[in-house]
Amino acid sequence: MDASATRRRLAAILSADVAGYSRLMRADEEGTLRTLAACRGSIDGCVAKHNGRIVSTAGDSVLAEFASTVDAVRCALDMRDGVAD
Repeated sequence: MDASATRRRLAAILSADVAGYSRLMRADEEGTLRTLAACRGSIDGCVAKHNGRIVSTAGDSVLAEFASTVDAVRCALDMRDGVAD
């Protein structure tokens, strides 16, 4: 590949998952999936609010990309605070 054709950019990556997900699934699979779906809605909104883009979701994990590290950290804090509520 020609070096002039290489496009580089800086990005901040936020990776999050549910602590104890396997244990929660064993204890109450349906309830865990309901709660996860509700949390995903909040997380999607939080990522969008902070100018991010969800790159991947698999199982209980979310991978998001941000152009700004400040936006990524603010999103992570909002996500944490939202889950605590």
